[in-house]
Amino acid sequence: MMKKILILILGSLLFTGISHAGEEPTSAKWESTKLLSAIATSDYGSFVADGDAAFRELKKSQFDAVASQLSLKLKNGYEVTYLGDLNQRSYQVTLWRVRFKSGGDDLLATLSMKDGKVGGFWIK
Repeated sequence: MMKKILILILGSLLFTGISHAGEEPTSAKWESTKLLSAIATSDYGSFVADGDAAFRELKKSQFDAVASQLSLKLKNGYEVTYLGDLNQRSYQVTLWRVRFKSGGDDLLATLSMKDGKVGGFWIK
């Protein structure tokens, strides 16, 4: 009888952990949306504003190259969907699907944050 109760308690704890694992991190969604908006409007200053020292070293020419490819599609509308998160090298990495309202291929965006600062934002 004791084993069954212990298994039920462990099962309940595992189920509770799983149910919370898929919750969308609000601050990371806000930051991802802010970064995508900065790309849409070609606003380099806004893009690097919340970054750590290394992220702020991104060259404006590198940012402009990405913005020139994506700004029009982003301006036409998009939806950001949380896919999950990872812990990598002490960074909280969140994964986002970017789906354009105008159609075409979805993109995968990854946001790396540590201590409230952006350490990286990649779009594939």
